[in-house]
Amino acid sequence: MSSERARLFAALALPLEIREMLVGWRRDAIAAEPALAQGQPLRLIDREALHVTLCFLGWQSLGDTDSIGEACATVAGTPAPELSLRGVLWLPPRHPRVLAVQLEDGSGLLADIQARLSSALTAGGWYRPDARPFLAHVSLARVATGARIGRLSLRDPPATQFTGEEVVLFRSRLGPGAARYEPLRTIVLRRAA
Repeated sequence: MSSERARLFAALALPLEIREMLVGWRRDAIAAEPALAQGQPLRLIDREALHVTLCFLGWQSLGDTDSIGEACATVAGTPAPELSLRGVLWLPPRHPRVLAVQLEDGSGLLADIQARLSSALTAGGWYRPDARPFLAHVSLARVATGARIGRLSLRDPPATQFTGEEVVLFRSRLGPGAARYEPLRTIVLRRAA
């Protein structure tokens, strides 16, 4: 078995139009806040990298990726969640390191998908569930190393609804600059008729 390791996570993919809308909203919201617009304390996450993390697996044996993909596939055919953008989040709230937008999961379908993934991946020994409850959100920017962000009130993004149709097992490749995400397995969810 190969000793090579890969940094993996399972995520809900976002439709292109939602990613583009979030990038435009982020640009305008940051430009309207002098504390953010002047000092560039944020490292923006590329449009292509925007997603909703469901289970972060960390470093795993590269030889396990097929089995991990099979565990992720247990959500295949699950009803696709109808979601909407809810509001701005600074995470963690006391000493923010991430600018995010929370998602409204009115049906609870996304939380159910996350719980099913968590159970399957935990059973395989690849995941340790977080003690905190699942919080559906999209990270848009990270606070730059050494920068401090106070409690800023950015206007909320437009209340846009969308359907999350795919769960993806990603490999995160670290290097100079931003991490690159390589899809290893895509699981299609079932759209409502």
